[in-house]
Amino acid sequence: MKTGVYGGTFDPVHLGHLILAEACRDALQLDRVLFVVAGHPPHKPDPAADAHHRAEMVRLAIAGHPAFQLSDIEARRPGPHYSFETLAALQLENPADDLFFLIGADSLIDLPHWREPNRVASLATVVVVNRPGLHNVADLVNRVDLGPNARPIQIVDAPLVDIASKDIRARLAARRSIRFLVPRAVEEYLKSHRLYQS
Repeated sequence: MKTGVYGGTFDPVHLGHLILAEACRDALQLDRVLFVVAGHPPHKPDPAADAHHRAEMVRLAIAGHPAFQLSDIEARRPGPHYSFETLAALQLENPADDLFFLIGADSLIDLPHWREPNRVASLATVVVVNRPGLHNVADLVNRVDLGPNARPIQIVDAPLVDIASKDIRARLAARRSIRFLVPRAVEEYLKSHRLYQS
């Protein structure tokens, strides 16, 4: 089975996340895409919403898509959580799966500085998606060295949607509209639980 692994804080999940995941699923003919909600990412401050809320919003966002699944693999383990450990654990759970690690081009810049990037690139095919403001992704891919055992990096073009979770949190704090930035069910969840409101 070809499995996409899409990790993130999803704080909150928005349409840009879903567009990226669907572009990768379609381009690479993935059988499924796992949305791995980060518990305690080592390279970021703690998320504004707890893992339970973030996972529930992802569950609402992907409902109805037969290839999208929520994974609690990081929520089940104490943090901090490193990508190579998550990929290794997923490989142990499903040894026959061919893993594809989905990231934006901005994350590829930092990937060589992550914990054991060579393990990441040997456990899964790194899939890089273009992002607003980063035009020459192929040149970036050619400059990144992930070690001798790294699988070839794949590039996927996706519609450029400049939505950021940080901006959504700011809009909610300022009582501004987030309509058409997140799925409707996520918008209702955010309102009903008064998340990110100061």
